[in-house]
Amino acid sequence: GRGRIWNFTMRTSKRARTGGGSSGKASSKASGKAHHEYEGPANFRARLVLSLLSSRPVRITRIRPDDESPGLTSFEASFIRLLDKLTNGTHIEINEIGTSLFFRPGILLGGAVEHDCGGDQPGSRSAGWFLEGVLPLAPFGKRPMLLRLENCVTNDDLDPSVDTVKEVSLSVLRKFGVGADAETSPLLSVDIKRRGARPLGGGCVEFKCPTVRSVRSVDWTDGGLVKRVRGVAYSTKVSPQVSNRCVHSARGVLNALLPDVYIFTDVYSGKTSGSSPGFGLLLTAETTTGCVLSAEATALSDGGTKALPEEVATQAAGALLQEVSEGGVVDSSQQSLALLLMAVGPEDVSRLRTGELTKHSRGTLKLLRDFVGVLFKVKADKDSHNGASGTVVLSCLGSGYKNVAKQVT
Repeated sequence: GRGRIWNFTMRTSKRARTGGGSSGKASSKASGKAHHEYEGPANFRARLVLSLLSSRPVRITRIRPDDESPGLTSFEASFIRLLDKLTNGTHIEINEIGTSLFFRPGILLGGAVEHDCGGDQPGSRSAGWFLEGVLPLAPFGKRPMLLRLENCVTNDDLDPSVDTVKEVSLSVLRKFGVGADAETSPLLSVDIKRRGARPLGGGCVEFKCPTVRSVRSVDWTDGGLVKRVRGVAYSTKVSPQVSNRCVHSARGVLNALLPDVYIFTDVYSGKTSGSSPGFGLLLTAETTTGCVLSAEATALSDGGTKALPEEVATQAAGALLQEVSEGGVVDSSQQSLALLLMAVGPEDVSRLRTGELTKHSRGTLKLLRDFVGVLFKVKADKDSHNGASGTVVLSCLGSGYKNVAKQVT
C-alpha cells in the first residue's frame, strides 16, 4: 500500500547532513523566508519545482488522509527522490504514514543522473510525467543535465508521452531561449533508448538540456495557420502492420483537410521493445508562425475500447483537430510549462495566447503568485482569431530570475 512507502525515506539528504550547499538555510525562520503551506496532493510537482526555483520551503499536509492507502503514492515518492538526486542540500521530512511532507530546497546541480521510475509497479506513472516536472528546472542547473530514466513506461493514455516531450515541449523551451542557438541546440534532446508499454514498462529514455543564465521574454500571440502535419506511429512487440494501419487511418481523416501529412512508423522489437506489447500514435500540427500543437492516443493494455489501430488513429486525429480549433499557440498539455517560463523570465512583459485554460494551468497560476509573486492579466478574446473563437491572452511581468551558477560569457 501507499502508506508504507515512507518507512525508508524519512530523512535528511545525505549531502545536507554533511553540510554541502545549505549552510544559509538551516531553517526557514533563520533565513527569513516563511515556508508555504498547502493541503492535499494537487499540483504536487509544481509545488516542489517552484520551491526549488524560489528557494522557499514548502509544507504539504493532509495528503489523502482518508484513502484506503493514505499518504504519498509510489510515483510521488519517486519524484521526490529524483529531485534529491538533482540537488545538493535538499532537506526532506515525511511523517510515518506519508500524509505530511516538508521540503526545504537545496541547490540545483543538474549533471548526469540515473533514476528508476518503477514502471513495472502497479499505479506507476510514465517517463513523460517525470520529464514534465524536470523540464522547468533543467535550464537552471549548475551543470548541463543528462538524465537517464530507467524501467519506465514511455507511452500510455494517462500522461504525455516521451514523443510529446521530444517534439513539442522542447520546442516550447527553444521559444524561451533554451537551446535556441546553433551551439546549444544539439544539447537539448530526448533520446528513446527503449520503448516501454504498460503494464510492465521496461523503457529507457535519456534527456539532455543545456544551462542558461535566464530565459527570454516572449510576445507569442499569433498562432498562424496549419501548414503541415507530422506524426509518429510507434509499436512494441506487435506486428509492424499495426503501425501501418494507424498511418493509413490517420491520413484518411487528415488528408481531407490538407495534403502535407507525413507520419513515420517507429517499430521496436527485441531488446529495445521493453517488457510489454503496445502501440500508439502522436500527431503534431506545425503552423506558419512556428507553433507546434500535438495530440496522441495509445492502445489500452487491457484490450479496451482503443484496442484497434483504426480507433487509436481516429481518436488521435480528432484530438489534434480539437487542439487546432482552440486557437492557442501551445496545446493544452504545454500551457503550464509556458506560463511558468513566462513568470521566471526577465523583468519585461510577456504575452501568450491559449485556448481554454486547463485545471492544471489554473492551479499553476495560483502557485506562481504564491512562490514568485507574479500576477497574470487574463483577457478573454471574444473575437475570432484565425477562425478560432474563445481564446485567452495572458500577460505578465517576469520576475527576473537568474541562474547564479551560470557564468556570463
